[in-house]
Amino acid sequence: MSELARFFKDGQLQQIPRKEKNKRLIFDHLYSKFEFDKDYLENEVNAILKSIYPDHAILRRYLVDYHYLDRAKDGSIYKKAVRES
Repeated sequence: MSELARFFKDGQLQQIPRKEKNKRLIFDHLYSKFEFDKDYLENEVNAILKSIYPDHAILRRYLVDYHYLDRAKDGSIYKKAVRES
């Protein structure tokens, strides 16, 4: 079983891990669900995240706070952030 797989069951995230290292593992996986050079409306981001975890709002917040997604100042548009390797 992969390190990531232990947090998922049938494609659903079971819980957000407490350890920072494990959170980053989850967020890296979620980051892969988004495309570069595409604008996402909030409801599109929500739909992607809802398919993985019921509390999509907390995941969206984490992805923005941890700089996996960039959000327009007015909150209307999200983009996949460019991350350093």
